[in-house]
Amino acid sequence: MAAAGLRPEAGSPQWAPAERDPAAAARPADGEDAPVRPLCKPRGICSRAYFLVLMVLVHLYLGNVLALLLFVHYSDGGGGPAAPRRAPGPPPAPAPAPLARLEGIKVGHEQKVQLVADRDHLVRTLSLKPLLFEVPGFLREEECRLIVHLAQMKGLQPSQLLPTEEFEEAMGAMQLHPLDLFRLLDRNHDGRLQLGEVLAQTRLGSGRWMTPETVQEMYAAMKADPDGDGVLSLQEFAAMDLRDVRTFMKRHRAESGELVRNSHHTWLYQGEGAHHVMRSIRQRVLRLTRLPAEVVELSEPMQVVRYGEGGHYHAHVDSGPVYPETICSHTKLVTNESVPFETSCRYVTVLFYLNNVTGGGETVFPVADNRTYDETSLVQDGVDLRDTRRHCDKGNLRVTPQQGTAVFWYNYLPDGQGWVGDVDEYSLHGGCVVTRGTKWIANNWINVDPSRARQALYQQEMARLAREGAADAQPEWALDRAYGDARVEL
Repeated sequence: MAAAGLRPEAGSPQWAPAERDPAAAARPADGEDAPVRPLCKPRGICSRAYFLVLMVLVHLYLGNVLALLLFVHYSDGGGGPAAPRRAPGPPPAPAPAPLARLEGIKVGHEQKVQLVADRDHLVRTLSLKPLLFEVPGFLREEECRLIVHLAQMKGLQPSQLLPTEEFEEAMGAMQLHPLDLFRLLDRNHDGRLQLGEVLAQTRLGSGRWMTPETVQEMYAAMKADPDGDGVLSLQEFAAMDLRDVRTFMKRHRAESGELVRNSHHTWLYQGEGAHHVMRSIRQRVLRLTRLPAEVVELSEPMQVVRYGEGGHYHAHVDSGPVYPETICSHTKLVTNESVPFETSCRYVTVLFYLNNVTGGGETVFPVADNRTYDETSLVQDGVDLRDTRRHCDKGNLRVTPQQGTAVFWYNYLPDGQGWVGDVDEYSLHGGCVVTRGTKWIANNWINVDPSRARQALYQQEMARLAREGAADAQPEWALDRAYGDARVEL
């Protein structure tokens, strides 16, 4: 009973049975009525206050029991109309299968894989950080020529990296105190912003590659560095109007050689109904990576890129980290999350060389297999290892283009549970400047959301659209099917 839980307060008087009085215990004399013995002592457990509390608890208990019986009665449909039942929602998306990951073993290790029916391919480990492999002869010469021809038929556009209007608006709306930004940039916490620290965090500008010279030019235009030593104190930084930085970048149009990326590109569809060679290449990628078919089939189409003489791509990573303020570009199609930024979530990069380059054009991995990684160490003593026009020869690993060869690597570390972990910073790579001739490459990116639940929802929704025959059963980037019946004689 609930009353059993009542306990006297500490320090309150405790009632105890009175000591037995032998005289009072004697039997009454003949003819006398026996004295009436009180049931309880005053202020004991039978007091009025105790009785009222007990009755309240009993009524509450009985009321709850009665309500429970009525609920069970009507829920079972007996004695009255059945209560309306809520329609069951869609079942939760099943968890995606664990992601396969090839073992590198050691640099130079070779293993055989069967990508086509008539022969084996050799997979050679180029580095362990990042986990990077080379596959000679992945494409035949005629396949390389076909891809180039299809890209030319479709038309290529400049690969200019410019912030979108939405990005600019979101950046303008962000309220970031100058002190917080200063602490973010000041990586060595010495209270001074060196040029290297600024360059390490300044990725794109407005499509213009930031060099020590351009940063100092910007400081001069903003009168931010009075002594001209290229170092900003907290007071000098706080006096800057950060909106002037974007204004400066917009007013100074960059030449092609000053861009982050100087190339042209297009996209070729590889899904159902695509050209049979494009479908075959996707199937080979599926066998090479050993990833689930639904992951590979729902990834980006093939990107084809042409670098002319002087073309380059400064070092970068293919995937961005996913913070609460960002979402993956592919899974945003099916989620209702409203966030200011989106990023590419590319678990694997497969890069194909479509021709032999006369001069330059290597793929460089500046910090491959370094013992440690420190972003500020990328820029030291006037040398920016990310600068593929000036310092490609200083990178740790360079891959020379060979027609038909594929290289592939993982952009994320494993999380220990068969899924995507943090971005692998060692996957930093770039395209060295082409000194002679033209360079043609193609990319296949395998998209995986670091959020396993979002990836599951994305795959479930795409499968549902495919079953219903909806026009958008493929992601919006994969709807170009113009070359499914193309017959190209080369």
